[in-house]
Amino acid sequence: MLGSELSSRSGFQMCKYKIGLYSVVFGWISLRCLVPLSAGAADQGQFDGPAELPRVYVQSGLRDTPAPGKVIAVHQGDDLQAAINQATCGDTVQLDAGASFLGLFRFPEKSCDDGHWIIVRTSASESSLPPEGSRLTPCWAGVASLPGRPDFHCKSPKNVLAKIEYGAKSGLGPILFQPGANHYRFIGLEITRASGQTVYALAMSKDGPSNHLIFDRVWMHGTAQDETTKAINLSALTYVAVVDSYFTDFHCIAVAGSCTDAQVLGSGGGNRPTGAYKIVNNFLEASGENILFGGAPATMTPADIEIRGNHFFKPMTWKPGEPGFVGGTSGQPFIVKNLFELKNAQRVLVEGNLLENCWGGFSQNGYAILLTPKNQSNQCPLCRVTDITIRFNRISNVGSVFSIANIPSDAGGKATAGERYSIHDVVADNVRGEQYQGAGLFAQLIQAGFPLRDVSIQHVTAFVPRAVFSIGNGQKFENFKIDDNILSTGRFSLVSTGGGPKNCAYQPEPGSFFKNCFVNSSFTHNLMIGEGGWPSGNASAKDGRAAGIREPRAGSLDAYELCREKDDVCKKSSPALGTGTDGKDRGADIERLSQMLANVS
Repeated sequence: MLGSELSSRSGFQMCKYKIGLYSVVFGWISLRCLVPLSAGAADQGQFDGPAELPRVYVQSGLRDTPAPGKVIAVHQGDDLQAAINQATCGDTVQLDAGASFLGLFRFPEKSCDDGHWIIVRTSASESSLPPEGSRLTPCWAGVASLPGRPDFHCKSPKNVLAKIEYGAKSGLGPILFQPGANHYRFIGLEITRASGQTVYALAMSKDGPSNHLIFDRVWMHGTAQDETTKAINLSALTYVAVVDSYFTDFHCIAVAGSCTDAQVLGSGGGNRPTGAYKIVNNFLEASGENILFGGAPATMTPADIEIRGNHFFKPMTWKPGEPGFVGGTSGQPFIVKNLFELKNAQRVLVEGNLLENCWGGFSQNGYAILLTPKNQSNQCPLCRVTDITIRFNRISNVGSVFSIANIPSDAGGKATAGERYSIHDVVADNVRGEQYQGAGLFAQLIQAGFPLRDVSIQHVTAFVPRAVFSIGNGQKFENFKIDDNILSTGRFSLVSTGGGPKNCAYQPEPGSFFKNCFVNSSFTHNLMIGEGGWPSGNASAKDGRAAGIREPRAGSLDAYELCREKDDVCKKSSPALGTGTDGKDRGADIERLSQMLANVS
């Protein structure tokens, strides 16, 4: 198991991790815990509500990955594999901008360290690329736009990238990490595959663990109508950063295809420690789950995962019946599931992301986010989803918002735990329900077989067409805190997941469901829009105007600002102002959320 010892330096946590039978002490350059320490935090970590935040954060800046050695120039037609083999720790393998390299390239172990990375990059200068911390788009590959995707704002497309392409019709590639591969950084590359059959990952470690890997300002993509299952398979990879990059065309084809689940990034867990992961400021596009942790046999849990400032996206051109529909060459659509799912993960921070476009019609119901610990096929008894913080995110244009469920796998096996979730300052809007073959809910809450507990849902603003909650459990949910939210009730206040009288929400009444379904919990200081009859301590409003919410304007977040005084739009100030349990406004902090999402889409 992955254990930790923490010490203090300059007010931050230093990290020492024991892996297997040996220990690795990570230097101050490549990896450090960035969470400020407070009294007692060295033993307990830092928390947001009930959830512990990641203990380890990958440091991925250029200054943190020095390569002081020689430059190995690789030109069109040269042997890239030979250059990779020749490189020693601290070298830069520089590929001609605009050149293409076709093949499967193996990156071997080199016994590098934090002061001597191997960088594989385009020959274009840093000034020719978007500056560090800014997202690269296909514009830098000479592509002005892609159908169905957001505008690149590309005024002068120019190809300054080097292309690495997997030429076989199926398999794995073009990047394969050999056991022990470490301290590789990729900059300014287009990483893709040729047209053909199913490619299962563009980058992965096949036969053993690899560590200290950074994908920085790359465009990784499949082809428009073939099956490409993953961009980066994170299984067996530790201390990985994926930053400022663009990912498109990862999909599986319904009926006629050979895969069912496509992601940009995913890790099943396996039998080795995995994490820490940094996934920051990327465009992430996949048909199945844009990011998935878990779903495979495992005896370990991926941990310490930072997911910030990303745009999770599914093109509406993938939805049957939409203008410009694109599916597989057979005409069958791509299999769409969710935007983000955790089946096996611990200490995850999901912050400042835009999650956009998700619909049902396959095996799912259009949920944007799933927190569903699973003992998949009874081969993951230690699987858990614990200490998950989801804050300052916007979820838009989906069939449903959250599915939070502790249920056995299809084969009957139970996972270890699903608990300690902190969800706050989230806006969920344009929830479509039946129009998107979805449930039209804010949250489905299910507990069957093992407890779902220690969950905080606070300062959320959500508008849904059907119901706030769908509830199913055999025993009461424990230690829930559902406070300070602005929630619309849709056609119903809440619904049952089924099960007849054994379900606490059988023939639910808003005023009684809470005492029937929850223990040691609170449901107070919420502003409920729509049906009344909620437990005492909550306020109701017949519609958004009565709740003092401003008129929507072209889908912008300022549509959900609270009225502070009477003006041309507002009839009066909102009753949600300053009336939360903490003295803050009820609902999400729209101003801060807007600031965090300003450059995400």
